[in-house]
Amino acid sequence: MNFALSKLSKYCQDHTSPQSQALNELERETYLKTLSPQMLSGHLQGRLLSMLSKMKKPNTILEIGTFTGYTAICLAQGLTETGQLHTIEANEELEHIIRKYIEKTNLTDKIQLYIGDAKQIVPKLEINFDMVFIDAGKKENSLYYDLVIDKVNAGGVILVDNVLWSGKVVQKHHDNDTRIIDEFNKKVHQDERVENVLLPIRDGLIILRKKE
Repeated sequence: MNFALSKLSKYCQDHTSPQSQALNELERETYLKTLSPQMLSGHLQGRLLSMLSKMKKPNTILEIGTFTGYTAICLAQGLTETGQLHTIEANEELEHIIRKYIEKTNLTDKIQLYIGDAKQIVPKLEINFDMVFIDAGKKENSLYYDLVIDKVNAGGVILVDNVLWSGKVVQKHHDNDTRIIDEFNKKVHQDERVENVLLPIRDGLIILRKKE
């Protein structure tokens, strides 16, 4: 990120509602104890996800890719009184951190954690969702999208992270990972079942709304 963009990013964060103390602690622990802390969404995107969830007021949310639980907590903030968030994480070594902060934020009754392969877990969930957040293996975005689209209620929202891939999607020559991400972006853009907007927030966030 160049200097001007770095200053602009800081300005945006400085003029965004602060995250909770628990999320501050989770962010610090993620950077201290995980090998890829940059995977955490962070303050600005976390507040956006929380805001979208509060506006949508979903009764059911699915998250594919929990990491340390930061976005699960943000999204759960908008759930209805009886709402549930179902989140799936493949790395069992992260379970203790996830559960620690779910408990710390008093969301034990709101968040259902699954440890395992989303490709096997999602088809077994006999639930329709008002909101879905996909933030797992980027090469499998298209597969995850196909798994969830029929489980999303009309008017429901699907969010997919890291769709700009450090800006590589606009470069003339694509490596294999970038090609796969670009093909996914084109696929959902052309899907007549949804309307979409792609935002240059963090590493790119695409928001899709399933048409009614």
